[in-house]
Amino acid sequence: MNIELRQDDVRSNTRLKIVDVDIHPKSSVEDLKPYLSKRWWDHLVTYGARQRQGYLKGFPYPKMQPMASRRDSWPPDGGLPASNLGFMKQQFLDAYPIEYAIMNPLSPTGQGDQNSEFSAAMAYAANEFQLEGWHKQDQRLLASVVVPFEDGDATRVEVKRRAVDKRFAHVLLKTRTNDLLGKKQYWPVYEAAIEAGLPIGIHVFGTSGRPASNTGWPSFYIEDMTEHASCCQAQVASLVLEGVFERYPELKIVMIEAGFGWMPSLGWRMDKNWKKLKDEVPHLKKAPSEYMREHIWVSTQPMEETDAPQQLIDTMTWIGWDKIMFSSDYPHWDFDDPFRALPPSLDEKTRNMIFCENARSLYKLDV
Repeated sequence: MNIELRQDDVRSNTRLKIVDVDIHPKSSVEDLKPYLSKRWWDHLVTYGARQRQGYLKGFPYPKMQPMASRRDSWPPDGGLPASNLGFMKQQFLDAYPIEYAIMNPLSPTGQGDQNSEFSAAMAYAANEFQLEGWHKQDQRLLASVVVPFEDGDATRVEVKRRAVDKRFAHVLLKTRTNDLLGKKQYWPVYEAAIEAGLPIGIHVFGTSGRPASNTGWPSFYIEDMTEHASCCQAQVASLVLEGVFERYPELKIVMIEAGFGWMPSLGWRMDKNWKKLKDEVPHLKKAPSEYMREHIWVSTQPMEETDAPQQLIDTMTWIGWDKIMFSSDYPHWDFDDPFRALPPSLDEKTRNMIFCENARSLYKLDV
């Protein structure tokens, strides 16, 4: 949706509590300056980011709305959407019964930059600003550990730095990486997350210079949005079939902003192929779908919609009701209003699981 037309009184009276696992506060490069050394600040202003994509600045595709955001999310001070905490509280944090909201900063973060040292410096700065610029002002806002995920050693350093800090919810990766996430070059990332006791959140997008499809670049933004699902399927298949979950039984993965309608069919297809080709992957000790159900959580937004509501219920049942967590994607144009997002047929217990209990359990928010 683009404009919130009503603010129902029920929001202030409801007993519902919400843990939103995906919001996108916006920072500027100036916000990160206090947390960058002179070397890296000079590098940033002189050379800028070096992303692996056709455009060094801007998006590969024009978005549905400017900054991919709701038209009503631009704050009165003229800043970018979700850059003003007071306006964010008025429009979102206080307008709904938000208990916690997990920040997944998309830019500027340095993730995927071609200069791995610069990427590490930017990740550190982005993490510091999440704490000082956001969480310190409102403790409902939990940070993600932004990491230079293409550099396993640098990622380990950053995750270790944040390991004992309860203000961080998970380690943040992107779906469009230089290689498939099951490859061993990324295993140090998983080891670091496990050592820190943190899940890994894998959010769609990235600047690897690769399209979401398995071939070329799509022509339209609508294609790019649709193909997030195929990109996520490739990454999940890689994690499962390369043996990541067998090697790291404690690893917990959250697929963020990718929908989830693709999960059952991917599991079915991998199981079918595994029955015939299991000799090729002897490191797998059980069916691929079992690894998916044990190790993968999903966020709700952007939830698939169907004219046959039971199909959606069946899909969610296959994934597991304890593996589904609410996300709004605030302030983006396809924001999901918590009071309109879930299937109306869900009972109160199931709604509470999705809105808060599953996230509380995964992120140990009651500990």
